[in-house]
Amino acid sequence: MPRSPDKNKKAGAEGSGELRIIGGSLRGRKLSIAAVPGLRPTTDRVRETLFNWLQFELADQRCLDLFAGSGALGFEALSRGAAQVILLEKDSQAARLLAQHAERLSAACQGTALVQSGDALNFLQQKPAAPFDVVFVDPPFRMELADSACELLQQNGWLRPGSWVYLETERDWQPNWPANWRLHREKEAGQVAFRLLQVND
Repeated sequence: MPRSPDKNKKAGAEGSGELRIIGGSLRGRKLSIAAVPGLRPTTDRVRETLFNWLQFELADQRCLDLFAGSGALGFEALSRGAAQVILLEKDSQAARLLAQHAERLSAACQGTALVQSGDALNFLQQKPAAPFDVVFVDPPFRMELADSACELLQQNGWLRPGSWVYLETERDWQPNWPANWRLHREKEAGQVAFRLLQVND
């Protein structure tokens, strides 16, 4: 999804318009990024920290990548053993490129990546067929999307007890998540704050 100017994250290690999968069975694969203004992947540094936190939590799990953008988070999860990753992206150009990547990467590993084009908040209004084990929430900044996404994930049954939610927001975002979500880890990198939370009963 296009990002706000506040979320002008670097495209790959050298700004090449590619992202590199940094761990797992697909390690080293390079994926092109759609030429959508402001769209950037979560940086290698942040991804490395996040997936160190999640290293024992991804095998055979179902993951949901909201606001997928470049697919950096979802495809990294696929590489590290997730059974299924659903990537949701509003921008049609970005979604088409994600679908091409998903087809190629799913053929190269044991898990499956599926891409859906649409608005994340509208998507979360429905009830899922089954809850997810890991959800990535990395929306454009300054639009209050993180708050709304957290609320809908909780109230519409998208999360099972014990599941994990990753939140990547602007540094000065005021934390506002459901009372039964427990903060597990948090860190800052420049103007970005990122947190991993676990859903309690």
